[in-house]
Amino acid sequence: MTSTTTGGASGQPTPYVEIDRAEWARLAPETATPLSETEVVQIRGLGDRLDMREVEEVYVPLSRLLSLYAKGTQDLGRATSRFLGDQALRTPFVIGVAGSVAVGKSTIARLLRELLSRWPDTPHVELVTTDGFLYPNEELQRRGIMDRKGFPESYDRRALLRFITAVKSGAAEVRAPFYSHLRYDIIPTAQVVVRRPDVLIVEGLNVLQPAATASGLAISDLFDFSIYVDARTRDIESWYVDRFMALKRGAFSNPNSFFNVFAELSDEEAADQARGFWRSINEPNLIDNIRPTRSRAKLVLRKDSDHTVSSVLLRKL
Repeated sequence: MTSTTTGGASGQPTPYVEIDRAEWARLAPETATPLSETEVVQIRGLGDRLDMREVEEVYVPLSRLLSLYAKGTQDLGRATSRFLGDQALRTPFVIGVAGSVAVGKSTIARLLRELLSRWPDTPHVELVTTDGFLYPNEELQRRGIMDRKGFPESYDRRALLRFITAVKSGAAEVRAPFYSHLRYDIIPTAQVVVRRPDVLIVEGLNVLQPAATASGLAISDLFDFSIYVDARTRDIESWYVDRFMALKRGAFSNPNSFFNVFAELSDEEAADQARGFWRSINEPNLIDNIRPTRSRAKLVLRKDSDHTVSSVLLRKL
């Protein structure tokens, strides 16, 4: 086990301990993988190379760690209620998952939802993405920021804060807006309903952003645990282009798709278009907004160019 900073500087004090892949895999040797290979394939996102070995060596130990944190938080909540003389109210354990577009955070969030639901203390796990809290396209156009979709200012952060606060407070039922990736917009007639889960996973680009004002509340202030999915910029760009090309051959061909206009491009034209989107939108957002929040995470998953996790950085208690 070695200590390092998230920025890779040597000899500097750090709140993290770095655990390499092999050592991390040994942390839960007695835990069998509760998912079948078919389930793993269904969870895997476009372009991800998630396989059973990755699940066993990286994500089963992570789910075990998260289940321990969740149980510890539940026990502390009960003890606090007894101390205050109040009736104990079980509130959800909230996990934030952050990282760049195309880095694989959506796959990780879905996988953790399935794995955590197999642990006895966390059978009911819900997943919400922050895409539902993007302003509708009409509002983004009115504000002149349609080309900054995914940047912090494109989200209704107050609505997201209200949503997580309501779930965290133990409300019986909380509703969130529904975002369609096919339509590339909020669907006003649809909602996501969350009903008092044991664990709520909140996945999104900017979930670790600090508060907008010095006296304000950040979304991450409501998290019990937070994960940042990290990789080299050039690798993420390559994954982004590969995913764009796969979508061109698949979802973009749907005439109802917002991106149907790209379906008829040649492969060379499509790859150029993808690289243009990356360099003008996604890379600046990563460098200016997303990556600076990495140090706010309790755990960092570092990926190699083949999408596999090479090491885990865990914040020291």
